[in-house]
Amino acid sequence: QLQLVESGGALVQPGGSLTLSCAASGFTLDRYAIGWFRQAPGKEREGVSSISPNGGSTAFADSVKGRFSISRDTAKNTVYLQMNSLEPGDTAVYYCSARNAPQEAWSLLEPWYDYWGQGTQVTVSS
Repeated sequence: QLQLVESGGALVQPGGSLTLSCAASGFTLDRYAIGWFRQAPGKEREGVSSISPNGGSTAFADSVKGRFSISRDTAKNTVYLQMNSLEPGDTAVYYCSARNAPQEAWSLLEPWYDYWGQGTQVTVSS
C-alpha cells in the first residue's frame, strides 16, 4: 500500500528555517516524482516544489525560489523540503504527493499527482 507521511511542521518566526520530511512507503522514490504543495486558509492548493524520479530535475514556484530547496535520501525513501527565510505568507498546510513518472518528469500541477499525504502545518509568525 502506497503511503506518504509528512512531518516537520511547526511554528517558526519570520526569517527562520524549517525542514519538512515526506516519508514514502509501499514504493521506491526512483520510480516516482514527488511534489510539495501548500494550502493556506481560504486559498487554493498551490505547487511549491517538485523532484523527478531520478532526482536530476527539480522545480520551484516563483514565490519560493532562492529560499526553498528540495532533496531526497533514497536509502530512507524520504524527500525533504528545506525552507529558509520564512515569511508569514508561507503559512499553510504542506502536503507531499507522488506519481509514477518518467525519470526526468516533474510537475507543480495538483491534478498530475495520484497519491497524497495528510499534510503538516507550518505557521510563520512572531
